[in-house]
This record gives sequence, structure tokens and C-alpha cells, in this order.
Amino acid sequence: MSTFHFELVSPERVLFSGPVDSVVVPASEGDMTVLAGHAPAMSTLKPGVVTVAEGKGSPRRLFVRGGFVDINEAGLTILAEHAIPLEDLKPEMIANDIKNAMDDVADARTVDARVAAQSRLDGLKQLQGALVN
Repeated sequence: MSTFHFELVSPERVLFSGPVDSVVVPASEGDMTVLAGHAPAMSTLKPGVVTVAEGKGSPRRLFVRGGFVDINEAGLTILAEHAIPLEDLKPEMIANDIKNAMDDVADARTVDARVAAQSRLDGLKQLQGALVN
């Protein structure tokens, strides 16, 4: 199988950079599998799991929320607002964050605050679901 260059970058750090066989991306239009020679495309990310197959061992799985996907002749780049390897997540921390986010939604005094709080809650629920799958 042909490989291509993949890079996943968050504001904090580069989470992955190297050759891969395939990457499944949670694009806003739907999940898409990127292989070598993929047609150029750009998309926004929806909260979900990026699955990276390097050809050896189990695929790496990383949760992403917000950002952009760029597929071009040089490879695939994901610029994520938030990204974390699934193995770094602790279910009890996420459950506590969900409880706090639910309180924030209930306490929101403006439409903008409620929308922001609900968006955070939705992202956390996606993250919690990614741990189960």
C-alpha cells in the first residue's frame, strides 16, 4: 500500500507527523477515509475520532474538536482547535466536565452564552462516546 505524509497539529503541539497508509477524518460533511493520491479537498472538522493507520500494529485514535482538514498533493494536514489521544483520556474526568457543562447550559443568561455552553457540552458528549467505541 502506498503511503502519504500526515500531520495533526493543535495549538499546544504536533500530535502526529509522518508517513501513513490511511487516515479516517471526521469531516463536517461526514467521515472520510484518506489514502495516497486522494483528490485535493478542504473541510472543517466535526467533533470525533481521527483514526491513523501506519501499517504496523493497531491504528492510533485521537479525539479532535474544531479545526480544518487540508488534503493536497503534499499529503493531509489537520489543524485542530483541540486534539488528544484517546489513551490519554480518563472517563471520570469527562463525566465531571459533562456535569459542569450541563450546569453552564442551565445557568446561561444570554442566547450566546447558552449556545457556547451547549456546544461545549455536545463536544464533551462526543468525546465520551469516542471512549466507548
